[in-house]
Amino acid sequence: MASNDEPKVHLRSSDDEIFDVDKAVAMKSLTIAAWLDEEKDPDEFIPVPNVKSSVLAKVIEYCKHHVADEEEEDTDFKPNSDARKRDPFDKQLINVDQETLFDLIQAANYLNIKGLLDLGCHTVADIMREKSVEEMRETFNIKNDYTPEEEAAVRAENSWAFDNP
Repeated sequence: MASNDEPKVHLRSSDDEIFDVDKAVAMKSLTIAAWLDEEKDPDEFIPVPNVKSSVLAKVIEYCKHHVADEEEEDTDFKPNSDARKRDPFDKQLINVDQETLFDLIQAANYLNIKGLLDLGCHTVADIMREKSVEEMRETFNIKNDYTPEEEAAVRAENSWAFDNP
């Protein structure tokens, strides 16, 4: 855990809320780490324009929990192999409504936090697992813009994708 005399950075969310964060925690974001490498004034606010305060608070919570973790070098996707996903803290952190989940994924992508991005994407994959096309459309509010004829043609051409497991 970081101590109270740890250097702080000041993050400003898209809705202008300021977060004072231990530098080691903020450095979990490769985007912020790069910004800190370039900037001169350590007391300057670091803008996080694409992330609202409620989401940034969760991102910081994630980074605090994982501050001592080493990032994996292997970036190959391995289904069901994400050890963090089994971490009870992560399960609780990512147990949010769909809008917040997608906001967390976007924030993790923008801030370049691989572990959080992987966690969010695995969570969406779990939501999608074993759902039919119609169920996914309903879950994710996706409008079917195919005509019945177009949809029938796509289903015929790709019947393997519509076979139930």
